[in-house]
Amino acid sequence: MRPAVLVTKPLPKSCIAALERHYTVHMLVGVPEPDAVLAKHGAEVRAIAGGKVPRSLMEQLPNLEIIANSGVGVDSIDLNAAQARNIAVTNTPGVLNDSVAELAIALMLALARSVPQADRFVREGKWQERMFPLRNELSGKTAGILGLGRIGKEIARRLAALKMKIVYCGRTKQEDQPYAFISDPVALAHECDWLVVIAPGGKATDKIVSRQVLEALGPEGYLVNVARGSLVDQPALIELLQSGKLGGAALDVFDDEPNVPAELLTLENVIVSPHQGSRTEEAREAMGRLVAENIIAHFEGRPLPSRVA
Repeated sequence: MRPAVLVTKPLPKSCIAALERHYTVHMLVGVPEPDAVLAKHGAEVRAIAGGKVPRSLMEQLPNLEIIANSGVGVDSIDLNAAQARNIAVTNTPGVLNDSVAELAIALMLALARSVPQADRFVREGKWQERMFPLRNELSGKTAGILGLGRIGKEIARRLAALKMKIVYCGRTKQEDQPYAFISDPVALAHECDWLVVIAPGGKATDKIVSRQVLEALGPEGYLVNVARGSLVDQPALIELLQSGKLGGAALDVFDDEPNVPAELLTLENVIVSPHQGSRTEEAREAMGRLVAENIIAHFEGRPLPSRVA
């Protein structure tokens, strides 16, 4: 009997087709009664494609062997539960670096130059009445990168091309990088005009962008978050934006997605985006290929291309 794969997140059609060529595929996403799928097929499932795997789901899959996560972050997976059962966990690094980095730059430019507001200004006929207000350049400013991993490096390269000075903060100093290392997030915020958050999610980074960090960034500083909403103290962020103690924010992620606080939606110094960092055709196709490659490698007894646990 062919191994059974459970799909727990939306995946490209090409990925589903690749899995169906080799395995029996059961869909948990987009079905009217997911509990019925688990009740009927849970004992058959040996692999998960997608992610979003809490301990409670694993407990319904007694023969689960591998979780192939679609995405770099694996914070939606209970890694402790997986490791306790020797369930392999993989992710999709590298293939979404460019898409997330491009969005980060787009958000920064949109905030610096008030692009959405300028668009409305023209559409509403206000240009005939007056000139649009002066805005700010990125050139010559300092960008602090919180999390200089694969994506962080791609963001840093693009910002350097825009003539920004780059400093960064992470767990350790990376000797092969040309940028100044700052070991503390608060100190990083003091040094930069723009703070770009691209560190992994999880307990270790929960609210790492604290009120103190945001206050250090100050009324002339800007926050960009393309990582996870959990990394930022969202209530403090809202309060400081409203009071003018923080210059602005460009946010692709939030605490309780897809619910975005109404206060953020009313602020002109905020750009919001629907968690679309990796949502390009190119990135999703590449992520899907790597999900399938990890599962195929597992069942063929080969080393996994991108194992994380």
